[in-house]
Amino acid sequence: MHHLDLDSIISPCYVIDRAMIEANLQLINRVRSQTGARVLLALKGFALWRLFDLVGKYLDGTAASSLHEAQLARETFGPHVHLYAPAYREDQFGQLMQLVDHINFNSLSQWKQFRGRVTTVESGIRINPEISRVKAPLYDPTGPCSHMGVTSEQLKKGEPELDGITGLHFHALCQSGADDLEEILYTVEQKFGRFLDRFNWINFGGGHLITDQGYDIQRLVELISRFQDRHNLAVYLEPSEAVVLNAGVLVATVLDLVHNEIDIAILDTSATAHMPDVLEMPYRPRVTAAAGPGQKPHTYRLAGLTCLAGDVIGDYSFDHHLRVGDRLVFEDMAQYTMVKNTNFNGVNLPSIAIHDSITGQTQVVRQFGYEDYKNRLS
Repeated sequence: MHHLDLDSIISPCYVIDRAMIEANLQLINRVRSQTGARVLLALKGFALWRLFDLVGKYLDGTAASSLHEAQLARETFGPHVHLYAPAYREDQFGQLMQLVDHINFNSLSQWKQFRGRVTTVESGIRINPEISRVKAPLYDPTGPCSHMGVTSEQLKKGEPELDGITGLHFHALCQSGADDLEEILYTVEQKFGRFLDRFNWINFGGGHLITDQGYDIQRLVELISRFQDRHNLAVYLEPSEAVVLNAGVLVATVLDLVHNEIDIAILDTSATAHMPDVLEMPYRPRVTAAAGPGQKPHTYRLAGLTCLAGDVIGDYSFDHHLRVGDRLVFEDMAQYTMVKNTNFNGVNLPSIAIHDSITGQTQVVRQFGYEDYKNRLS
């Protein structure tokens, strides 16, 4: 991250680069302008609302998955709030109808339960293409026995109940390329083609890693354009990671150095509390100026601050010995961190800062303390 003064950053801290996010948005906007597709920010991956003024210059709206996300979207982003959740609560549904513009139902039974109360918003049904293109089972919404979406057989049986549904929604990707989308679209047309002419729009969901260096943007443009031409449907995309890819870091500090068969550095951050996908996916995040174990002269296991034995970020090698007080920078930490982190063990949440790599300016916009931990418990 250019022009970032590590010594001036409170630790631990998520630092989000406004300029890099804008560069990602400009790339996504190319797809939007060339196809006419409507693009939504999925809040489940990134919800730093202080940057919604920037996001709103390029994207059409937001995709929410709960009452609180919908409320945040309406208050801080504005119009075009699209909602999907696996199920809706009876006691929250009235509030949701005041906040959203589109609502997607996960099942025909939920649609039948609530359709009489859907009067002013667009309604969609989520479909399950039953084709798996996601490697990590935890993130595969179309794998075996998935509870997400209606299969083609279920939709055929429930066809008489579809009056009032104006669109379809599917989500079948995760960190995926255009080739994966092409296969999904082929399957959707094969399994659900007979229904497409009766709807006005279709949501291709998220997981499109549009801003990744190897992503075939022209292929995506062609897929969207051809699908629209064949079926006369408006297309929505709802990326999250693509908006903030490589646009944020987590700055941490070495608190202690111990040895137990290998050298271990204990940090003031945590995999389980501050970057849970490291354990859930799992994956090994990049660390600036570090390499894999044994590739550089000095290898360390980076361990978290909680008492969970498995709170280990990974093994890394460095050009020099680590020392207490050294700052480490974990890269690509904007997505699925702030929205998922916890106070496990009472460990404080990292601060949040917004940095502009063009001007070099950095502003800490949020710090957390004891009251944040205490007030969520009772």
